[in-house]
Amino acid sequence: MDISAVVITLNEERPLEPALQSLEGIVSEIVVVDSFSADDTLKVARKFGARVVERAWTNAADQKNHGNELGAFPWILSLDADERLSPALREELRELRRTEPDCAGLSVPRRTFYLGRWIRHSGWSPEAQVRLFRRGRARWQMDGLRERLVLDGPAGKLRGPLEHFTFATVGEHAARTNNASSLAAKDLYARRKKGRLVPLLLVPPLAFLRTYFLRLGVLDGFPGLVIAGLEAYSAFLRLAKLRSIWKKGEHIEPVPY
Repeated sequence: MDISAVVITLNEERPLEPALQSLEGIVSEIVVVDSFSADDTLKVARKFGARVVERAWTNAADQKNHGNELGAFPWILSLDADERLSPALREELRELRRTEPDCAGLSVPRRTFYLGRWIRHSGWSPEAQVRLFRRGRARWQMDGLRERLVLDGPAGKLRGPLEHFTFATVGEHAARTNNASSLAAKDLYARRKKGRLVPLLLVPPLAFLRTYFLRLGVLDGFPGLVIAGLEAYSAFLRLAKLRSIWKKGEHIEPVPY
């Protein structure tokens, strides 16, 4: 089986190099769909021989679908710029390339590294995602604020993990949370959800308790505490911004990510 790797980027100079390096010897081509990065993202992509296409940002699903259409080979490996193939997954894919799997796609377990440790709970893990699929048998679509892969056919499983190196600092995580809450507030407003005071008071602490205790974030040490706190912060911002839109007609324009 021949594989086209597809990566979408926007100012991903820092994480992109190890992501592309992990693909070497595994895929037949790399397609990078870039949304006019202002840093050296394109320089890094071309260093690894990637075919670069610049395209204005629409949403993550649309960008990924465009990259899939550009892929020249029968199988697509979808990789985010802050992810990389683990040595175990590389070896598994190397063996898999000698065969032709009888399925539409293959899921991989994804593990996340955050604030110096692998996160094993907090609602972040375990997490299985279909990332390798037959070209023309899968399509990304937006599910609320996140993209979701819709697969036309059965999915098999790979054992080697996909490694996700998320936010480098608490500040970066908080900034992304703030931006995502703007998108969420606009989405709620578009669905005519009301910005009521009682949910604003109750939902944030419940979000913390759910993440820290029910999802066992307490077992993830300090990073688990930060994740739970920022889940509460996200809920508060989302509902506060929604209330502000309804009360003052405030216009919220988040940046793409």
